[in-house]
Amino acid sequence: MKKLPIGIQTFSEIINEDYLYIDKTGIAYSLIDNFKYIFLSRPRRFGKSLFLDTLKNIFEGNRELFRGLLIEKQWNWEVKYPVIQISFSGGIHSKADLEADLLYILKSNERRLGLECENRTRAQHFFAELIEKAYEKYHQKVVILIDEYDKPILDNIENIPEALIIRDGLRDFYTKIKDNDRYLRFVFLTGVSKFAKVSLFSGLNNLEDISLNPDFGNVCGYTQLDLDTTFAPYLEGVDMEQVQRWYNGYNFLGDKVYNPYDILLFIRNQRTFQNYWFETGTPRFLMELIKKNQYFIPEFNGIESDELLVNSFDLENLYLETILFQTGYLTIKRVIPSGMGVRYELGFPNKEVQMSFNAYILRSMTRGSDKEPIRRDLLAVMNTGDVGALEAVIKRLFASIAYNNFTNNDIERYEGFYASVLYACFASIGVDIIAEDVSNKGRIDLTLKAGGKTFLFEFKVTDGEPLEQIKRMKYYEKYSGDRYLIGIVFDPRARNVSKFEWEKL
Repeated sequence: MKKLPIGIQTFSEIINEDYLYIDKTGIAYSLIDNFKYIFLSRPRRFGKSLFLDTLKNIFEGNRELFRGLLIEKQWNWEVKYPVIQISFSGGIHSKADLEADLLYILKSNERRLGLECENRTRAQHFFAELIEKAYEKYHQKVVILIDEYDKPILDNIENIPEALIIRDGLRDFYTKIKDNDRYLRFVFLTGVSKFAKVSLFSGLNNLEDISLNPDFGNVCGYTQLDLDTTFAPYLEGVDMEQVQRWYNGYNFLGDKVYNPYDILLFIRNQRTFQNYWFETGTPRFLMELIKKNQYFIPEFNGIESDELLVNSFDLENLYLETILFQTGYLTIKRVIPSGMGVRYELGFPNKEVQMSFNAYILRSMTRGSDKEPIRRDLLAVMNTGDVGALEAVIKRLFASIAYNNFTNNDIERYEGFYASVLYACFASIGVDIIAEDVSNKGRIDLTLKAGGKTFLFEFKVTDGEPLEQIKRMKYYEKYSGDRYLIGIVFDPRARNVSKFEWEKL
């Protein structure tokens, strides 16, 4: 079997060293043939850099790398184009270093193309001259490929004033692309976030966004067909339903896709189900935003957003839905047509993200970093049905909530706070979970399914009879089999459970 290309983003290395390659060259040809200016947004580790390097080799006419691939007989390999390749994928970029970083990248392209530019002290002027000189020397229009165009901004997202300065500097730089349109054959930009055109691409308003174009939904990532065919020898004997549940589910309006990083590491690690993609980096500012605005955690899975909100990342008006979608923590679960345009229902793409994201939230809310004993005990209760032991586990959980989560606010007085903590904890252990579960009699706060059993929770703060409410409203009637009815009352002064009752049906 071929070697797995883990961490390899250079197309020539994959082909020459006989690594496994999923052929994306048919999609590449369609893009080249139909567009001139393209933008693609995808979460990190989705294969954007490899796809960009594939484009570079196509335009440079390296036919020997494409033997047997879809594009080989479609492309005119006699024509070779000069390519300017700009990548911000490495290192951390700061306001002070942005100009120097740009100059370094441009000088590298200058050497590779065998050019000598005069304006080498200001990046935007250097860029413009580099485009023109490349066109003059090679007598062909120029190709520009920009990888992780937004990384210098996202590197500074916790310092908005600095991020704004970097955004404006990049806008002046990218404007030179449109100014030199007459010299250009093809322009392709990739990134994680899609900034509103008015804020970053005001000088490049002819950029075609294919991020949610159904024709190119599979441009990055692995499809189920890829796993069933190309990856079949690597996955022999594996429970494919489990693989789908753990790692599939990203939806960019094409086929549902897997993050390549997950699949490659899953195979390398003796096909062990665990978190691979999530741990490669979760921005701290995201957790701070969640805590600061006291978001109702259960709403993340099923939140609705309009098309504009999903597509526009605005530093001066940060919307959590936009950040979570563009960074890959949420994906499109359903497209909702309406009289006012398309709306999207968003949710966790798969079990890995649901578990990891909620475990991260839980760690950020509680004292200490090790919540594994509580989570393990919680999972054991769910699997065995020993609900009598559940009260002590939940009390331990709330006793571990960090004191500063209550400073200068009265969050502990709201039912949603307790529901959020429990939701995050249950979701982090991978059970099937429904927040505000709808029945024909109303809504119950939380429904869990684990080990063939159904657990129905109702919460109250200060006083009330939540167990009696479940029985009176007969929320359980929509389920069959073993059903556990659990009513919990929370005391806002103690910030913990004051009453715990349950029954089994």
